[in-house]
Amino acid sequence: MGQARLTVYSRAWCHLCDDLLSALRPICDEMCADIQVVDVDSHPEFEALYGERVPVVVAGDIELCQHFLDVPAVRAYLLNFR
Repeated sequence: MGQARLTVYSRAWCHLCDDLLSALRPICDEMCADIQVVDVDSHPEFEALYGERVPVVVAGDIELCQHFLDVPAVRAYLLNFR
């Protein structure tokens, strides 16, 4: 099935983004998943969709959570790759 990859849409000045990433990294390390962080301010194509909702965690085309980390949702998704 391959390795899991999560995308986090974020902003550099966003404390919720920092908090979410701090909590997400250990989970992804434990479950051997990659995290791609996309700064919506550097990518205008994502600003309209995610700008007011950051941080947003996406797996492929599945949105797992926004604003706060939904640990059960992320773990349930990542278990598909074990």
